[in-house]
Amino acid sequence: MRVLCVAEKPSISKSITSILSGGQFTTHNTQNKYIKNYEFDYPQTRSTFTVTAVLGHLTTNDFTEAHRGWNSCDPFDLFDATVATMIPKDMKSIEQNLMTQARRCDTLMIWTDCDREGEHIGMEIVRVCRKAKPNIQVKRARFSAIIAQQIHNAAQHPVELDRRQVEAVEARILLDLKIGSAFTRLQTLTLKNVLPQAAAESKSVISYGPCQFPTLGFVVQKYKLVKDFVPENFWYIYLSLTRQSASQGNEETKFNWKRNHLFDQVVVQNLYEMMGNSLAVVTKVTNKTTKKWKPLPLTTVELQKAGSRLLKMAPKKVLDIAEKLYQNGFVSYPRTETDEFDSQFDHMSLIAKQTADPAWGEFATSLQNGGYSPPRKGKHNDKAHPPIHPTAHANNLNGDDKRVYEYIARRYLACCSKDAEGWQTTVEVECGGEEFSATGLVVREKNYLNVFIYDKWNGHYVPDFQEGEEFQPTVCEIREGQTSKPNYLTEADLVTLMDKNGIGTDATIAQHIQTIVDREYVIERFEGATKYLIPSTLGLGLVEGYNRIGLVKNVSKPQLRRETERRMVQVCEGTTSKNEMLTHSLDQYKEMFILVRREFQRVTQTVLQYVNGQGGNGGHGGEGGGGGDGNGNGG
Repeated sequence: MRVLCVAEKPSISKSITSILSGGQFTTHNTQNKYIKNYEFDYPQTRSTFTVTAVLGHLTTNDFTEAHRGWNSCDPFDLFDATVATMIPKDMKSIEQNLMTQARRCDTLMIWTDCDREGEHIGMEIVRVCRKAKPNIQVKRARFSAIIAQQIHNAAQHPVELDRRQVEAVEARILLDLKIGSAFTRLQTLTLKNVLPQAAAESKSVISYGPCQFPTLGFVVQKYKLVKDFVPENFWYIYLSLTRQSASQGNEETKFNWKRNHLFDQVVVQNLYEMMGNSLAVVTKVTNKTTKKWKPLPLTTVELQKAGSRLLKMAPKKVLDIAEKLYQNGFVSYPRTETDEFDSQFDHMSLIAKQTADPAWGEFATSLQNGGYSPPRKGKHNDKAHPPIHPTAHANNLNGDDKRVYEYIARRYLACCSKDAEGWQTTVEVECGGEEFSATGLVVREKNYLNVFIYDKWNGHYVPDFQEGEEFQPTVCEIREGQTSKPNYLTEADLVTLMDKNGIGTDATIAQHIQTIVDREYVIERFEGATKYLIPSTLGLGLVEGYNRIGLVKNVSKPQLRRETERRMVQVCEGTTSKNEMLTHSLDQYKEMFILVRREFQRVTQTVLQYVNGQGGNGGHGGEGGGGGDGNGNGG
């Protein structure tokens, strides 16, 4: 039996070949300089394998000639316009290779990434191959890591392609094209007449995307919160005791007021005066064991947040590096929502691979010698892939690749360790009718903290107190403070908001953030090592303009896209059909489009106010608004 195996990328086809063939294979060039065909016998299934690849998606989607041009139709007509699926010129050589190889084979085995997008690419491959051989049998290889055990298992136990996932992606592609194009053309054709830079540059596009605008909306919302912030004064009673101890010297113990702070100075003054010059009385001393929980297993969203917050990398860059590490067989598939390992997962063999590392190998060895504890179980399981984890030891990485791999490896080892343990002492005192408390901590067992250098847990000394003990406070006075100004949005904050509100998927969130930066709706501003996201004047004007229209479900709010993402899940589960999803979502956006167009003068006026410096001080450089394609597709 001849089997044609098609991977999503050339690097994966080469890795699969190396594993399945045991290094014994022949290589053939194709018309595409990036694609090679590998042939070898696979005795385990008594087959001859031909392994090749595509370069991601084979097809593209666009309107037909009647609707493709910017001025070819009313933008509203795009909601019901015919969309054609075609293979672009630069993919024709790949199409030809697939058809040639399909004619020679009995079975087509899809080896694309095991997610929604991978299923869709798999179906594109199937359709091409069946043009050459309509009766070719189709199978799907399922795997989560480029390691021998999983690749052999996938080759020997293939499953069926998930057509529901294919339909969900097809629906999303059509929706994004139609909605994005309709609103992009409306925005661009209207605003280019009033924005000088857009008028000067005929190719400039003021693009709209159904994920892009809610993402921008989060940035604008936080920006306005910071700009509108007015600090408030508050007052509190500060109480402390300085004691001499043999080990600590003169040590000040600060007691926190139970009322925290109050915004009425007179009330605080009255409470303070009622205290008089009273002695403080220790009313309760509590000692207990406490823990700092080890991290949950790693998901795609958490990797993006950690990459931004801890490694100071853009979420997209972190995901791109993780994808490369996966293709090279160093980590498992990096797109997963699962934060719990299967109870049968073999952790000890993976831990053993990390014992060779000079930085954390000693810790990995300690896990083998009694330090292991099963990973915590989270609340999410996508039933497709395990949490992200190292699949091999990588000792020849450099730069950012090394940093991302190190985070994944250390996080995995931390998951397999024990929680950190400490001894917590809480001292409660009463002074003149007011209650205060102080808390101390002694870290007894660092456990996972010995490898997970990104977490900190510092001890804090509190002297010994006895219940009923009285003391004269060293300091007891009223102090004044002020509420702190909030920070602008970081990429990690934005990833959290998008995930919480269902904007995009774990795998697409990073791209949406990059899109609003590339299109100059958002400016990246550094304060020290921290990168904040600030809306440009154009981005601010667009969102504020839509807000002024006053729609119940605004284009810059997450509700509509969240509903679309939920319906995609329903298509995958079989509770909603592709056509039902399309009809429902398009009807919602049609209704919104009609309302927006009727009131679009509000958007125009607001954009002009901001761009001309009359509406607020967004980031500079936002007048052009690049991006989109020449046909008015915002994406």
